[in-house]
Order: sequence, then structure tokens, then C-alpha cells
Amino acid sequence: MAQAPKGSETRGSETKSAGTSALPYRVLARKYRPVDFTTLIGQEAMVRTLRNAIATGRIAHAFMLTGVRGVGKTTTARIIARALNCVGADGKGGPTVDPCGVCDNCKAITEDRHVDVIEMDAASRTGIDDVRELIEGVRYRPVSARYKVYIIDEVHMLSEKAFNALLKTLEEPPPHVKFLFATTEIRKVPVTVLSRCQRFDLKRVPQETLIAHFAGIAAAEKVEISPEALVLLARAADGSVRDGLSMLDQAIAHGGGVVDAAQVRDMLGLADRGRVLELFEKTMRGDAPAVMAALGEMHDSGADPVVILQDLLELTHWVTRLKVAPEAGANSADSERAQGLAMAAKLSMASLTRAWTLLMKGLQETLGAPSPVRAAEMALIRLCYAADLPSPSDAIKALQNGASPGPSAGVAAPAPRGGGGGGGAAAARLATQPIVAVATQPVVAMATQPVVAVATQPVVAVASQPAAATPNPKNFTEVVALFEARREARLVHHLMHHVHEVRCEPGLIEFRPQPKAPPDLAPRLSELLSQWTGRRWIATVSSAAGKPTLNEQKAAKGDELRSQAENNPLVQAILKTFPGARLDAVRRKGEQASLVAGLVEAGDEPPAAEEYPADDDVPESEY
Repeated sequence: MAQAPKGSETRGSETKSAGTSALPYRVLARKYRPVDFTTLIGQEAMVRTLRNAIATGRIAHAFMLTGVRGVGKTTTARIIARALNCVGADGKGGPTVDPCGVCDNCKAITEDRHVDVIEMDAASRTGIDDVRELIEGVRYRPVSARYKVYIIDEVHMLSEKAFNALLKTLEEPPPHVKFLFATTEIRKVPVTVLSRCQRFDLKRVPQETLIAHFAGIAAAEKVEISPEALVLLARAADGSVRDGLSMLDQAIAHGGGVVDAAQVRDMLGLADRGRVLELFEKTMRGDAPAVMAALGEMHDSGADPVVILQDLLELTHWVTRLKVAPEAGANSADSERAQGLAMAAKLSMASLTRAWTLLMKGLQETLGAPSPVRAAEMALIRLCYAADLPSPSDAIKALQNGASPGPSAGVAAPAPRGGGGGGGAAAARLATQPIVAVATQPVVAMATQPVVAVATQPVVAVASQPAAATPNPKNFTEVVALFEARREARLVHHLMHHVHEVRCEPGLIEFRPQPKAPPDLAPRLSELLSQWTGRRWIATVSSAAGKPTLNEQKAAKGDELRSQAENNPLVQAILKTFPGARLDAVRRKGEQASLVAGLVEAGDEPPAAEEYPADDDVPESEY
């Protein structure tokens, strides 16, 4: 174990003389707060910079200290204030990197009673009037110290006007004034303020450092604590010394002076690491009944469902790191690392990334659910049934080869289990479900036969030919395609639904309009086509019956393609393998998702346009 921290903050004797009552108990986070740079842990880079600056006299007039909660921002500000104002035991010293701790200035600053070290909480004093009061005090020299030091905590809470009022004083303060700012939200501090300060980013304290620090404090407090309990506390602290000491304080009270791992887990609502590994392995194997039983046992023993999902997310990330870089788990226990490497070798990267996505979604649902345990159960069941699903490309390849799609590559197929609950090969499990999403991304159509989308999204084409520099439509369908390419949405709607083609050739269009077509449709067509093609076009209205509308033609061709697709062997195999799947859309290879798709007989195909109005009642006033 590490030795008890030296130089901890003391405010008088811990006990009074015999016959008097003891002083009120001070929590560990206050009792062992660092009072000099030698006892400040985890911030070696910042300490080295400050030591050199003080030793050489290159002391900035303003410091900005930022970092997560509990890493020592305010503590560092107080240490700097002591270092700047220490006069030594003989009262003749100057600024020093090692404050004596015995002079009047050191004692007064340590006990938060020095008149020249002003601490201000910006969370409660956010207005411009508070900053005006501060600026007024800057003009006066310190009463007894070398420097007047202003420590402003949570400085990001100041209002915009307060920041602006502080700028000039902050840029050119009197030589006897130093500003020390602390914040957890550095991005909320205006850049005009940051540019006038020397910034220090306090890092999260490493887990190994926290373990040694907590062990030293436990020894000083004469508390027996197991190494595993120290690891759990350091991990839960997440780099924050204050959070870790608060939990250690609670653990000591919970255990009555003896702290072990079981007590810490019970106190924090944590699940055993080994049980989390076992739960993760069962989940990725698709063993839903075993997962439900394990989750129920962990919940009954006091584990929080949210914490369980967070542990599974952490474990998923750890296994993924082991798969990418096996040396990443060097700091883990040998048995735990061996188990992690075995899982990383067995699971594919697609399975791990899919597990991460589903667990993240499940965690969000659990945080907002009225019953967290039920939400966690549903999240793990969903992961069980998706753990060994094949990727879309693997499923299509298997169907083309005449085989049923099995588990994705790198995932061992689970052994059959009785009871009918969860697991089994992907195809067998999917056969009992009404509808299954085979893919989460659009599938690329590459077959020569009509292609059908059976996934959650329709099939899309990936190739299109560049449009010609000068369009030259040769038939009515190409004319409509040109209007679609030019984003004339309402004209395309009328040409598709309300116009019957009678005759169309380069330079001439003859058509029969329906009553819902706009009365000035013919001159509009002539004007725009002449402008776009560079030649004269004439559009005339006829009383002849003409052909069916393009919308009617498209519907007829769609019925024909659907009939061909339904008789396609590959489509029949897919529908048979995935009961409940339905034919969503049918397009030929290379066909674009546009209103005139499938009707263009020659020429360049237009790019896909935005959605057009489906309602036939288009107000003529908007035309």
C-alpha cells in the first residue's frame, strides 16, 4: 500500500484537549486536500510548468484552470495563492514553489480567512454588479500579502455583460493583482477571456494513481480495504479524486472500518466483473433464457440495470480494442485478458459494432423508462436475437448459392436448446418471426433480372450517366424527364397525371389535357422547351383521345415487373426464407428512383428529384 499522503490540509488539532469533545468530523476529501505541489497528484505537467514559472519569476497575471469535477482546480488555485504570498518562517522570503506552511499568510490562506485572497463563486454571483464590485477592489493594494489574489470558481457561469466588464481589467491588471479562474465548461468561456489567461487543462487522474492514493489514505485512517475494492472505487471515480474519496468515505462507514469488494459492489450497485463477462458471452451467443436468468440474479443482488448496460458497453469497447490491438489489455488481470482475447477472436467486428449500437440504444431507453429493469431486459433480448444475424451481403450470397443464411462470419453458431427460447441459427430463429429487417443500409442492385427490395429500405441504383450539355428530347417521355431534371415539379405533376399524348416529335408536342390541367400549359411548354433546347418548340392542344397518361403507363409496367419479380427464383427463395417479408418495390438494373423511371426509352436519364405532389388537386394559383 502507498503511504499516507503528506502535507494534507489541517485546520487546527483534530481533537481537543482531554476532557473536551472531539471536533466535528471532516470528510476525507477535505481532510486530505493537497496544500502544496508535492501532494497534488495526477497533474505532473501542470505542476512542472508552475514550478518553473514561479522559480524564474515568469508568473502570469491570470490563470485559467479547467478540467472535470474533482481533479483539483480550486485546490491548485489555493496552492498558487500560497506560493505567491509565502514569506517563509523568518518572514523575509519571496514567492516559492514550496510554501512553508507556517507563516501567517500560508496559515490564513489554508484556513480560507486571508483578507487578500478573495474567493468568488460565479455560480451564485453571475451579474455585472458583482464584477463591478470586484473591479473596484482591484484598485487597492493588498492589506498584508504580497499579491491580492482573486479566485473565481465556475467562471463560465458569469453573464455576457459581466465578462465584457472584466475584459479591460483582466488584460492590464495592477501589478499587485493575480486572477485564478476555475471552470468545468471551458467552451462556455468567451475566447476574449481565454486569450488573456494562461490556460492549464487538468487531466483525469489515472486509475493506478487513484488506487495508490486511496490505499495510502486507508492506511492513514487505519482501515482494512481489499485490493479489489480499491480497483472498484478507482474505476467508479472516473478520474475524479474528490468523487473517489467521497465513495471511500461511504465505503468505510458502510463496512464499519473493514472494506471488501462485495460491500463496495453492494454500495455502488455494481455487478461483479466476472458475471458481466459471463452475461456478455451469453448475450453474444444468443442464449436468451440464460441471459434473462443472469440479469434477474444480478438485479436481485442489488445491481442497477443502467450500470449493467454501462458495464456491457465498456466490455464491448474493451473486447473491440483487444480485437484491433491485442496489446491494449496488458493492464488487465491475466484470466480476464485471456477471456477477453478468446471472445475477440470468436466475434466478428460487425457483431461487436452491432452490439455497441444496440446497447447504446438500450441504455438510452433504460434511462428514460418507467421500469429500468424491463427496458434492460428488452435491450438484451434484442441483442440476443441480432447477435448472430448475417450481414446483408452474406445473406444474399447464401441465397444465391442455394443455402440458408447462417450466422455472420466469426460468430460461433449456438447449440440447439430446448424450451424454444432464443438462440439457434439465424434462419431457424427468423422463421418463427413475422417480419425481419435483413439490413440497415440500402442494398445495391447488381442482378440482370428485375431486383426486389426485401430489406427495410428499397433497392437503389448506384450508377447514372451524365446528362448531355444540350438536351434534345425525342419523345414525350423524354420531354417529361427533362422537366423533372429541371426541377419543374408542378409541370411534371400535370404532364404525368393530366395529359394524354397525341403526337410528339422534336420541335412539336400535341396533347389532350384533362380538366385539371392548367389552361396555359401549352404556351408554358413551348417557352421552356425552346429555352432549354435552343430550338423552337410548338405545343398544341388536340381533341383526339391520345395515349394513356404516363402515370397510367407506369402503373401498368409496374404490375408487369412485379409479376416477373414474383416468379423469380431468387425472390421466391428470399420470401420462403424470411416468412412475413413482402415485395416492396421493383426496378430494373440501373433504373433511377424518379417519377418517370421505367418509361424513358432513349436518351439520358434524369437525376432523382425531390418528392412531387401526389394530390391531383393542385391549386392553379400556385402554378
